[in-house]
Amino acid sequence: MKKKTVVLTGGGTAGHVSLNQAIIPSFLEKGYDVHYIGSKVGIEKEIISEAFPELPFHAISSGKLRRYFSMKNFTDPFKVLAGVSQALVLLKKLKPMIIFSKGGFVSVPVVMAAKLLKIPVVSHESDVTPGLANKLSSPFASHIFTIFKETLKYLPSEKSTCTGSIIRSELFEGDRQRGLARCHFDNGKSTILIMGGSLGSKFINDAVRNNLTELLLENNVIHLCGKGNLDEALTEMPGYQQFEYVTTELSDLLHASDYIISRAGSNSIFEFLALEKPMLLIPLSMAQSRGDQIVNAKIFKQQGLAEVLQEEDLTTESFMEALNLLKANEPTLRQKMQEAESPKTPDEMVELILAYAKK
Repeated sequence: MKKKTVVLTGGGTAGHVSLNQAIIPSFLEKGYDVHYIGSKVGIEKEIISEAFPELPFHAISSGKLRRYFSMKNFTDPFKVLAGVSQALVLLKKLKPMIIFSKGGFVSVPVVMAAKLLKIPVVSHESDVTPGLANKLSSPFASHIFTIFKETLKYLPSEKSTCTGSIIRSELFEGDRQRGLARCHFDNGKSTILIMGGSLGSKFINDAVRNNLTELLLENNVIHLCGKGNLDEALTEMPGYQQFEYVTTELSDLLHASDYIISRAGSNSIFEFLALEKPMLLIPLSMAQSRGDQIVNAKIFKQQGLAEVLQEEDLTTESFMEALNLLKANEPTLRQKMQEAESPKTPDEMVELILAYAKK
């Protein structure tokens, strides 16, 4: 008997891949034939291929949808049209029973092609305000799931539901001692994990390295600094371990950490919440984004789940002040985290998705 096929899509950033990464094992365990459609140059191919080497990955053309003027705005629509054509050919061949879209630019042509072929699409929005790709895709979706209840006011009420966060099961399989050993930390100090996003952040990297001597007096530092951002002069610094980017080791490093300083992408901050890690959030500024991380951080701050430092206010001095405040408020933050709603499991999310295939 031929397996039933499901297609997952989403990419451009790690945040648009992590939920797909979380639910793939559940689909496979249930006996589904899973295929992934991503872009030719996005980070999704690296993440999915490393986590699931046997999973078929199909690369299609994808244009970037910009909110600012660029000459590429005149050529990228043709890339999107090419992507729709490529997705049509793929979907006709694969004949999936349903498509799950996590967003990102590559998802738009896939969702449009699915609509033309009358294949049901379930999409997912992680941020409080929908991203541009999901806004363009929403008319073609059968249903839209959200993490934040606040997001529902931006979506069609008849086909949107808040599920809360969904956390990948392997996150809880991380090991503190394995993470500390990976970083060669054995001095008993508390450990701070610092993340600037998959591409890194010069603002955060500079603040960390300008304060490194003071930071290392009482802490170990795990620094995820982004590709091309390693400082070779610091490679032998005791108590400091820098990585460009990690994938499978991340759960160990999260468990090894006592505090986290990070951007405010919704997938990441809900993972920190699930692990009850006191967090200092430095959201991407309006100059670099549409402001979704600012809103995410604001909500976590209002709920007593995080401390927040705006990027515009980030200096060498304010960085240490915010870290000291985080440590001072640790008991209150942990209490609020323990009271927070439990996340859904990947199995529960898969059942919700499959319900729309049956419809």
